[in-house]
Amino acid sequence: MTASARRLDTALLLRAYAAGLFPMADTREADDVFWVEPRRRGILPLDGFHLPRSLLKVLRQDRFRHSRDLAFGAVIRSCAAHGPGRQQSWINASILEAYERLHAEGHAHSIETWDAEGRLVGGLYGVRMGAAFFGESMFSRATDASKAALCHLVARLRAGGFRLLDTQFLTGHLARFGGLEVRRNHYLGLLNLALVSTGDWQALDRSLSIAYPAAPTLALPAVPGPAPVDLVLSGGADFGPSGKSIAQALSQTS
Repeated sequence: MTASARRLDTALLLRAYAAGLFPMADTREADDVFWVEPRRRGILPLDGFHLPRSLLKVLRQDRFRHSRDLAFGAVIRSCAAHGPGRQQSWINASILEAYERLHAEGHAHSIETWDAEGRLVGGLYGVRMGAAFFGESMFSRATDASKAALCHLVARLRAGGFRLLDTQFLTGHLARFGGLEVRRNHYLGLLNLALVSTGDWQALDRSLSIAYPAAPTLALPAVPGPAPVDLVLSGGADFGPSGKSIAQALSQTS
């Protein structure tokens, strides 16, 4: 099914997610989007998340600084940009604009990882409804940066009592973290249970007494392009949970 990509209504997007569908475009230059409903859906069970020892070491060494919702626009544009093994993207201008509106409305969120100099080097974004989080895309410009962002996301979802982490499709990368495929009917059952529950996106922050700074005002391109967005934040204060605290949260039940 194809729909005009001139302007995606956010209410329509949320209804689609609640029914098990999500939008994609053929390329970042495409004018149209289409709705996807996989027969076999990728999920990452929060109680079955596997934290590799090598990544646990990275977290405990605090190689990255972590934040949430601090640079949503930069994250989604970086996900749409060229990257290793990714010359094209399914994130077109209509999807980018619609998800930025979802973010402004409080339905879409980002997780960011920064290097020691404050450069944005990895992250992911997705949509939150009830106790479900629908992961959309991730990017990495430093070894383990997107993996660290995924760990932060899982720790945050666990702390907030979320019941479903939807990954859309299962990749070998996600399988190494415990991801698996379920049939459509099974997925819809999990989805319905999650939608009638409540997930607390900020519970992890309160448990660690984190006060987030305001999101920076950025001059970002209006449409996705081939180049990632370079972003550096100044200041020495921590943005969010430390790698050590993320590792501790995951190790409690990993």
